[in-house]
Amino acid sequence: MTRSARAALEALEAAVVANHEVFMRTSDRLAPVLAELGLTHATAQALWTIDPDEPPPSMKEMSRRLFCNAPNLSFVVNQLVDRGLVERSVDPADRRSRVVVLTKKGRRVRAEVVDHTLALTPFAGLSPQEVRQLTKLLGKALDAATDAD
Repeated sequence: MTRSARAALEALEAAVVANHEVFMRTSDRLAPVLAELGLTHATAQALWTIDPDEPPPSMKEMSRRLFCNAPNLSFVVNQLVDRGLVERSVDPADRRSRVVVLTKKGRRVRAEVVDHTLALTPFAGLSPQEVRQLTKLLGKALDAATDAD
């Protein structure tokens, strides 16, 4: 392996490690908030994927967004239903499908999760310009990954 190839690989590894560290620190800092709200990381993530300003997502769309299979998603959504945060409804566009709709309480709890996550992430220490630059780079990486899939 050439010196430049080794340096590139080391830089990539450092980026992956840093990404993981940011994720783990955010998760760790958020754990007490989620416990207070009666959520797990999985239920909080599922709640976050339901944008109240968009039409309710189908179960299939939520599975895609969360990178999980249908049985796992059903388990998580059942927990949200039991807590009164979401309801399952028939998809008006396809009566064979179900959509997941935020309740009033679900909207409030979702907003709390988003607010606390944004306040507790290490990314909050970056300047707005750095956040825009980071977002652009992460988007570029995700686009490349999508193209490869």
